[in-house]
Amino acid sequence: MHRNSILTLASVLTFNISMAQKPNIVLILTDDMGFSDVGCYGGNFAPTPNIDKMAREGVKFTQYYSSSPICSPSRTGILTGMAPARWNITSYLHDKAGNGKCEQADFLDSSAPSIARTMKTAGYTTGHFGKWHMGGGRDVTEAPGFKAYGFDEHSSTYESPDPDPLLTATDWIWSGQDSIKRWNRTAYFVDRTLDFLKRHKGTPCYVNLWPDDVHTPWVPSQERFEKYPKGTAEEIDFKAVLDEYDHQMGRLFAGLKQLEIDENTLVVFTSDNGPMPSFKGSRSGNYRGSKASLYEGGTRLPFIVRWPGHTPEGKVDQQSVLSANDFFPSLCALAGAKMPTGFAFDGKEKSSVFLGKPSDESRTLYWEYGRNNEAFSFAKGRDRNPNLAIRDGNWKLLMNFDGTSVELYDMVNDFNETKNLALVNPKMTDKLQAKLLAWRNSMPKLPVSTK
Repeated sequence: MHRNSILTLASVLTFNISMAQKPNIVLILTDDMGFSDVGCYGGNFAPTPNIDKMAREGVKFTQYYSSSPICSPSRTGILTGMAPARWNITSYLHDKAGNGKCEQADFLDSSAPSIARTMKTAGYTTGHFGKWHMGGGRDVTEAPGFKAYGFDEHSSTYESPDPDPLLTATDWIWSGQDSIKRWNRTAYFVDRTLDFLKRHKGTPCYVNLWPDDVHTPWVPSQERFEKYPKGTAEEIDFKAVLDEYDHQMGRLFAGLKQLEIDENTLVVFTSDNGPMPSFKGSRSGNYRGSKASLYEGGTRLPFIVRWPGHTPEGKVDQQSVLSANDFFPSLCALAGAKMPTGFAFDGKEKSSVFLGKPSDESRTLYWEYGRNNEAFSFAKGRDRNPNLAIRDGNWKLLMNFDGTSVELYDMVNDFNETKNLALVNPKMTDKLQAKLLAWRNSMPKLPVSTK
């Protein structure tokens, strides 16, 4: 599609789109997928022909960031379009005592904006199939159900307010007793997604397809395992699980074609945070850091948008800087859904970027991971970073809330974050420190639990 056509399309996607024009939207959120796990981002662990084909048929972005380097807050950023710290979620959610020590809530407040709830106001039928991890599980029994966030149907894992019994024979994330075996879970979520779309064909649908692959534990089928005889046991397991995951993505796209809704379905593919383990950085594009790190390897992720006839084929956008918070306003614009009022959204409306028109806008992005060491114990050694970060245009600064461990990087010439320029460029350091601390101080705070 010509760029002018893309601009025209984006400009007419206003709130008076007819029901027949509204696209289905499938948001695929892979769990713990690194920047370079798949072939189209440089990965060579296992063939990923189906995800690579999605990139050839759509737009691939290289400067997309999650709103956190760990699961619960990163998912909160997608669902709400806001910094997860605004809802007192800054680390992964677990039991009440642990959440209290981390100075965070036990679950996402259902009064928060929800992209699913907003889509419903625009006539969409909504489904969530896969991992949730924004409340529920362990001893958190009062977390709101999926309907409170605007989902008509759901099927989820242990870390949710209503786990699917086929996936949770025991009170844990996985067991050999589960009816749906660990290696078949992505297939199960794809099946649920396609069944949902089939039953609601003719009505615009919004679907969260959020599998818990490729998160550990890696438990491949014997068939996939035997395809990869070389490497350590851990590497073989990962390759086999990645192979199966890509196969299921192929089943999803084949199913959309079979349902004859492929051309009216916008599919977004990304990850919640960086990989763990990273296999010495090879899973994160050799960027510094991994899951639970505010260096690039923890937050800079694969991001592909495909909508036949609307996104240009094979385009690579290396220019636009995007955030997970942008999903809410951008997808609402493409769906003709009016944004809710009364909230301080952190995401920006980037529908034209999603449709293939790069943006040279200078962005300011903020991150916080963990209010204290209770929530901040994963990253080690060189990957252990300060707990606050800001990217402002071409500069990135990391620091602790108390002002220690200040690091400044030139993101044009040093994306690998190897040369700390904080002492060399004190003027920029002071400017970004002030902006970052002002942002952090504007976030709500919960008291430290003594439990």
